[in-house]
Amino acid sequence: MTRVTKGCSQGLLSLNRILRWGKKTVRPAGCCVPRNSKSPARMGSSSSVQFCGIPNGKGPHTVGCTDLMSDHTIQGTFLRLFYPCSNSGEYEDAVWIPKKQYYLGLADTLKLNRTVVNFIFSHYFGSVKCPARLNAPFKPGEKYPLIIFSHGLGAFRTLYSSICIGLASQGFVVASVEHRDESASATYYLKEKSPSEPCEENCNELEEVWLYNKRPKPGADEFPLRFEQVQTRADECLRALDLMLDINAGKPVTNATQSNFDWLLLKDSLDVKSIAAVGHSFGAATAIKALGRDSRFRCGIALDAWMFPLREEIFSAINQPVLFVNSEKFQWVENVLLMKKMDSTRVERKMITIKGTVHQSFPDFTFLTGNLVGKIFKLKGEIDPYIGMDIIINVTLAFLQRHLGLQKDFNQWDSLIEGEGEFVIPGTNLYLPLQKPENVK
Repeated sequence: MTRVTKGCSQGLLSLNRILRWGKKTVRPAGCCVPRNSKSPARMGSSSSVQFCGIPNGKGPHTVGCTDLMSDHTIQGTFLRLFYPCSNSGEYEDAVWIPKKQYYLGLADTLKLNRTVVNFIFSHYFGSVKCPARLNAPFKPGEKYPLIIFSHGLGAFRTLYSSICIGLASQGFVVASVEHRDESASATYYLKEKSPSEPCEENCNELEEVWLYNKRPKPGADEFPLRFEQVQTRADECLRALDLMLDINAGKPVTNATQSNFDWLLLKDSLDVKSIAAVGHSFGAATAIKALGRDSRFRCGIALDAWMFPLREEIFSAINQPVLFVNSEKFQWVENVLLMKKMDSTRVERKMITIKGTVHQSFPDFTFLTGNLVGKIFKLKGEIDPYIGMDIIINVTLAFLQRHLGLQKDFNQWDSLIEGEGEFVIPGTNLYLPLQKPENVK
């Protein structure tokens, strides 16, 4: 396995070790209670074990979420939308992992027994909810900036709820795309049942078809697969953008998930001149690729980017500002040097590193294990995960205000963009060899 693959798969391999260690390992040594939260989240209705919970957003808006599958086929767009919502009515918080097939996909990705993983994940994670009100009415009356978010390798649309909720609480609409290029641990689309299949009255005429993570064959070059996937992923991000702009224009929505969400409330509610691409790991590479494909994205945020799937030619096609937010423990010299190839004198390109963070400081698993287990298996870094997430969200907000022309107070965190603060450094923590200017042979 190459260094590149080890890096991108680091978090899932850590989960692999946890599950192989046995059921006792999942019991944390202790649990920190998230700030602004009454109690930690309880995982598993039959479990007496309590873990840290996915944090609430810190902005002025209550956050809602809903799922959208436009066109039930694989060519359609599948996403979870996070948005400012109305406070009226009674709405349950959304389930974090909505279907058991996602557990099975994680098992396959980890090369573990499906039955065992399904039991452990259902027991400990099955009742976890994220602090976003499922299908609560959208809150109109403002023009909200739009973010298209791309998940990492082996993830899916709900595993970055903490970031998406944090941004939505500050007045953003965040479309978290679920990729169907077989880089997600699991995803699905719907197909019509065969006429030969029995269907009683009022039964659903569509059935789920599940897709699971695809690996390169042993000994094969990984690049062709990942390069092909990043093209598909960028296409999916652009289709999601088109879909959201159609919704903003008041066009009718076909949603195969059959939710009762009122999409008409979004009409004329998006700021169509304030659109950004954000992603983590493979998703960061996807966001960069999307920037080069579509100038409607005004800027991009690359969270602990995995640059391997990109050809260097794409860098010259990117004219938008980009912020790289790196963890301290994941990055390596060759990967950071690829980021540095995007340095520009024409447009702002920034890089910071957050001290004490690991690759899994970005998705939600960092909040759902105790301190001891989380650190042993690299789901937590040395930094308090809630402090780390605050930095990730705040530096993102500051960069978005700077380049989307927002009239907010997010510039209070401008110093983070410069790498100033107790837990951040400018650039990278790695020693980089001196680079020759590009015009020097």
